[in-house]
Amino acid sequence: MAEHRQSRKLRYIAWSVAGAAVVAGGGIAAQASMAATTWPAQKTFTGHAFDTCAAPSLNAMTAWKGGLYGAAAVYVGGKNRGCSQPNLTASWVKSVNSLGWKLIPLYVGAQPPCQSGSNPEKLTASTAASLGVSDATDAAAKASALGMKTGSPIYLDMESYDTTDTACNNAVLTYVRSFSKTLRAKVYRSGYYGFTSSSAKAVATATDKTDLPGNLWYALWDKKYTTTTDWPWGSTQYTGHSRAHQYIVNSKETRNGYTITVDRDAWDAPVAIVG
Repeated sequence: MAEHRQSRKLRYIAWSVAGAAVVAGGGIAAQASMAATTWPAQKTFTGHAFDTCAAPSLNAMTAWKGGLYGAAAVYVGGKNRGCSQPNLTASWVKSVNSLGWKLIPLYVGAQPPCQSGSNPEKLTASTAASLGVSDATDAAAKASALGMKTGSPIYLDMESYDTTDTACNNAVLTYVRSFSKTLRAKVYRSGYYGFTSSSAKAVATATDKTDLPGNLWYALWDKKYTTTTDWPWGSTQYTGHSRAHQYIVNSKETRNGYTITVDRDAWDAPVAIVG
């Protein structure tokens, strides 16, 4: 996702080498683990969404309301979050929600040991499980502090890496499972952002689905607004409003005098419960 971590350049290097309320949709067997808890009804948005590095000002969000987009992703936390967030406060969330925007919480957690570039937080085989717990605990706390209630999703951002490195891939999946399981224990829905060539593929094609995220946001920059026709995995996976597709990146757009560089997303998945 554009500039969401340390630099846009590193991200593209990594890439080159590698609404209505409904009852919670499954999309994956692991989602059934939520059944033991009484969950708030899932809040789903279907339509155009955008993500951008820093949450826009309230004035910008006001100016952009009523245009193409109905939802916006915001980076609620993570040691690898690339931009400061001066606008992202509980008051901003409440105000933006009152304007009619749907919000998508995103958390930039630990990144793979085999990933190129430096990161403030990298997982290893020995730390993957414990980091998953601590990062998910932090993610839930950050979302809650912003007024995003239990039942909301939190999407874990995992950038591109070499999935043919078996040890690295296994460590990533251990971390993702730990993160997702911990989120669910705190009654937050588990989501995941990754690339169809690597990080999303690793989750979607894993033989063991235990504790994997129930909602998948896949990066495939084919300029196609869809979550179905270019879906690269089995048609029975991540059904029931559990998919999102980042299809264009770094789109500089101006609406009512406010210019923001955004990534475009086709959304059919959970969004935050606010208010």
